[in-house]
Order: sequence, then C-alpha cells, then structure tokens
Amino acid sequence: MDKIIIKGGRRLKGVVTISGSKNASLPIIAASLLANSNVTLENIPQLRDVTTMIKVITALGARVEIKRQVLNINPEGFKCKEAPYQLVRTMRASIYVMGPLLAKFGYAKVSLPGGCVIGVRPINLHLKGFEKLGAKVKIEHGYVEAKAKKLKGAEIDLDCPSVGATANLMMAATLAQGKTVIRNAAKEPHIVDLGNFLKKMGAKIKGYGTDCISITGVRELSGCIHEIIPDYIEAGTFITCAAITKGNVILNKVPVSDLETVISKFKEAGVSIIEESPNSLRIKMSKNIKAIDINTSPHPGFPTDMQAQWMAVMSVANGTSVITESIWENRFMHVAELRRMGADITLDGNTAIIKGVKSLSSAQVMVSDLRAGAALVIAGLTAKGETEISRIYHLDRGYEKIEEKLVRLGADIKRIK
Repeated sequence: MDKIIIKGGRRLKGVVTISGSKNASLPIIAASLLANSNVTLENIPQLRDVTTMIKVITALGARVEIKRQVLNINPEGFKCKEAPYQLVRTMRASIYVMGPLLAKFGYAKVSLPGGCVIGVRPINLHLKGFEKLGAKVKIEHGYVEAKAKKLKGAEIDLDCPSVGATANLMMAATLAQGKTVIRNAAKEPHIVDLGNFLKKMGAKIKGYGTDCISITGVRELSGCIHEIIPDYIEAGTFITCAAITKGNVILNKVPVSDLETVISKFKEAGVSIIEESPNSLRIKMSKNIKAIDINTSPHPGFPTDMQAQWMAVMSVANGTSVITESIWENRFMHVAELRRMGADITLDGNTAIIKGVKSLSSAQVMVSDLRAGAALVIAGLTAKGETEISRIYHLDRGYEKIEEKLVRLGADIKRIK
C-alpha cells in the first residue's frame, strides 16, 4: 500500500484550484441512470469513490466514457436491476442507485452498503421513504430488495435531515405518479447540486436547499450537460493547511457561500481570509491560532466533514478548545494518532477537549477514514521531523492528488509506492 512522507515546518505559499465535489458527484452519477439519453458531467474529480460509482453503473448496464474531468454516460443499456456486492461493499454511496432503479423499473436489489468506519449510518430512512412511495421492502441474505409496480407520490417526514435519504428519495420521486413532499430534508450544497441536475433533466422539483422539497413526477427525464460544483470540504481543508503553516495561499474555484460557517470560525481563530473575487480566497496567517470551540451540525452548521481537520489545527492553538461531535458517534478515531504526534486531547463521550501545545512532533501514523487522513496530513505539515502516514487509500477516496497540490504550495511531501 502507498504511504505519504511529510517533512514539516514549511510555510505554504502559492495558488491551488479546488476540485469538483465528491459528495455531489456520487448521487449525480447515480441519477444519470434516470435519463433516456446521454448525460455529460463536467468537473468530475479523479477519486477512488468516483471510480467505484462508475463501476457500479457500468455493472448495471450503462456505457461510460471518461476523459480527464469529463464523464459521458449513456444510460440506454441500463437494464440490470441488481447492484453487485463486490462493489457496494466498498462504498456506502453505492446505495444511491436504489432510487433510480426503483423509479425506472419498479425493482431494486442492492447489497447492504459498507465502506465506512465512522458510525453505524443506518439506511432505515431511505427504506421508510421508499415504503411511503409505495414500495415493498425486505432485507435478507445481506441484500435490500424493493418492489413497486409504480411509485406514487407521498408526504415523507424524515426523522433527521439525512443527506443520503434526501438524495435517494429525490431521485426516486422524479418518475413517481403524483406529488412528493420531503420534509426535514438535508440542505447541504451537494443536495442543491443534485436538485439542479434533476431540474436540467426535466424534473419538476423545487425547494431543494430548504428543509421542504416538493417533486411532481414526470413520465421521463432527458440527458443534459452539467458541471459538478467545487468541493467545499476540500476548500476548508486547504484553508486549514494554510492556517497551520502560517501560510499565504490563494484558493481558486471556491464555493464561498457554502463555506460561510467554516470561514467565520477561522476568522474567529485569527486567520485572515480575504475574498479576492467571488470564487477566490486568500488565506494569510502570521501569528498563532486562537483556540475556538465548535459544535458539528447539519448544513449550514459546522460540517462534521471538517471536524478532524479543525482538531488538527486546534492541537497547536493558543488555549483550550472543545469540539462537540453531534452527527456521528464514532468520529474521533483520529485522536489516538494525533496524540502520537504530541497533541493533548481528552475525550468525554461525543466531546473532545484540546489543550493547544507549542508544537507537534513527527511520528508513524495510520489513517482510519477519509477526514482523519486529512487531519494527519495537516498535522504533518507543522510537525517537527518526518511524519509517515500509512493506509492513505482512504485519502484517495475524497482528495484529488492532495500531495501534488501541496507540493505546488511548497510542502515537503511525497507519496511512496
């Protein structure tokens, strides 16, 4: 397996361009199966999870051609109604094909998803929503099977604003008979991007980006061209990299409006963030970071996908900070590895108390999940000595060539095969 070696202590300077959003790409690739003609997706990031989703829809019969950041999907051969276990087990987002399968064929059989260690992440909200739309659902032999002669519009109240359930039910409802209303819907930027994509295909959908989405089913959806939004979590991660190294970095293609809460917290911590243009930010830091508390919550709150990165920078902040993780019950797996690098972190249930230290020291550390990997890279950028990070395939799931981007900013970082 590959590993990353970082010699810390370099101040980052230069320009970096943010890639397309992983969390938007995955449901939109699945939603392409709803179309009756060719779909072209631009600004597709080169990520392990994207490759897996492409393999899933190819296994279902879609024809796919990818050239750099452009993905062409011809869904006309989409006939198979069962998503294969060997692919679904590696990535939770594979469950997104269930909505399109049910909508188009009235039948879906998908292996119970895997590929995540940060919490239980049940799919019960997806299944309860499908049942509201008229599907009969059963789970046996490790598979979810859903059947419906024709999905019918319904009023669905989600117990919590689940991103996955919101996306899956949006896709399923586009071809259902009648009107569907999804209340307590997720409002994340990738849900908005999915809504825009479905609308381009001809879906009658409104309210996405709010907690109440309404969809009136149509007979068919057509192909379209759509550009994936930039990844706001990647942008937040590079803000952290610049801040912890006391850098001077310009980020291009930044979805600034999606980052308002994150930017506000960084400014509170003393980081200078200047909007150079509507989609470009300059991050400057010359002094030590102040310790600031955060509480993760659904969008537009502080994103759980930025919690680990924030913890890394708080490890060397002036003072003591508290992080409360309100989304996932097992998302502090990076704490043990940060402690190996000298961080002073105490855990109490879903709360982490971080006493900032003067500096971190290099160590051999191991990645447990995608965002934990980002936290270890951030810590390595400031640590004294040479940090060795193993199991970096997790990083490849969600960051496009992160080490190459950091090298261009002056970091001493390399991937070892």
